[in-house]
Amino acid sequence: MLWLKALHIIAVITWFAALFYLPRLFVYHAATESREVAEQLKIMERKLYRGIMVPSAIAVLLLGLALLHGYAWQAYSSSGWLHAKLALVVVLYGYHGLCWHHLRQFQQDRNHRSHRYFRWFNELPALMLVSIVLLAVAKPF
Repeated sequence: MLWLKALHIIAVITWFAALFYLPRLFVYHAATESREVAEQLKIMERKLYRGIMVPSAIAVLLLGLALLHGYAWQAYSSSGWLHAKLALVVVLYGYHGLCWHHLRQFQQDRNHRSHRYFRWFNELPALMLVSIVLLAVAKPF
């Protein structure tokens, strides 16, 4: 079980690295007026999303489900912190999906959002990370 937990944590770190970096690339992409820079950013965004973000999100999900299965369902049903954490994880997968939407918009040269929007958008994973870690470590309820 500890091996699963270690692999889960590694996958979470990898996923969050991508969740932090892809929206930062969107900031640069939305701000650039250079066609060459925009084309280079498209390549970087696509490779980051497909090569790191999606595989790590799948690993997080599968390892998380394995961990959840490994713990007794009675523990799950009596752990309010875990319910809250899993709800935040669902929101995080929604954010991941929104990143995919923005990626497609940039790939098709149809983005209409400003770099300021993406600067705010880029802050959401940090808030989620702090909340999820605090819930998982402190188990406040």
